[in-house]
Amino acid sequence: MPFSGMTGFGRADGALGDWTWAVEARSVNGRNLEVRFRGPPGLDALDRAAREGAQARFQRGQVTVGLQARRVENQAPLRVNRQQAELYLSAGAGWIAEGRVAAPTLDGLLSLRGVIETPEGEADPEAQAQLEAAMTASLHQALDQLKAAREGEGAALRGVLGGILDEIAALAAEAQAAATGQPGVIKARFERRLRELAGALPGLEDRIIQEAAALAVKADVREELDRLAGHVQAARILTEGDGPAGRRLDFLTQEFMREANTLCAKAAVPELTTIGLQLKATIEQLREQVQNVE
Repeated sequence: MPFSGMTGFGRADGALGDWTWAVEARSVNGRNLEVRFRGPPGLDALDRAAREGAQARFQRGQVTVGLQARRVENQAPLRVNRQQAELYLSAGAGWIAEGRVAAPTLDGLLSLRGVIETPEGEADPEAQAQLEAAMTASLHQALDQLKAAREGEGAALRGVLGGILDEIAALAAEAQAAATGQPGVIKARFERRLRELAGALPGLEDRIIQEAAALAVKADVREELDRLAGHVQAARILTEGDGPAGRRLDFLTQEFMREANTLCAKAAVPELTTIGLQLKATIEQLREQVQNVE
């Protein structure tokens, strides 16, 4: 299964006998696969076909399949219900005799309810099965078009995600360069404060070196940067491969943000703080785009 998005549209038209129809399939983002079918009464069997067809093609997304069908008016011969017409004539005979109303015309009489009857033929199971089979074929065509549209979106997303991952990798490299100045800044800051409090005590320099070294270890961001590099590589493998990757990419974006938050917390120089905030903004862009990936 190719790398795919979750947004798309597909349509197929069909006809059989006195029936014509149109099937539309569309989908939007969703954490799981949800399928809804909407069609006219009497064609409930297509609901199962829509669900099975979507499940065979998609892993995630809210998929809606709609069927609009129209049948040509029945051209069977009409029959006049003479008994019903006689009842109408008998009911008005007294008023006609008294001159209170005019005698009914033929077109007026035929327009009365129940006088004209359209024979209703019994449902033909074989014809119904053929109709459902033809509509199911159109349904699958619409789902195939939807699948192609989602794959097209996936191809576009692959390029977008690759660009964002490049930006994250570049920011991580900038962070690594900025972090080299942290030990000196931490030592100078600690030394200044300690001398303000203790003055020039014997052995103060050794104490400054020891404490500054301990603080520098706590502020070391190499582990976070290594993990960021690993996450970038894992994300590239997912975006460049085939098959559903949305859930795993979503998990990776959480790990990306965890490392960026720790990087900001450990930052002792303004440059590193700025880079960490840029990282968080870029990771948020990644997260928004990943929501579109199947």
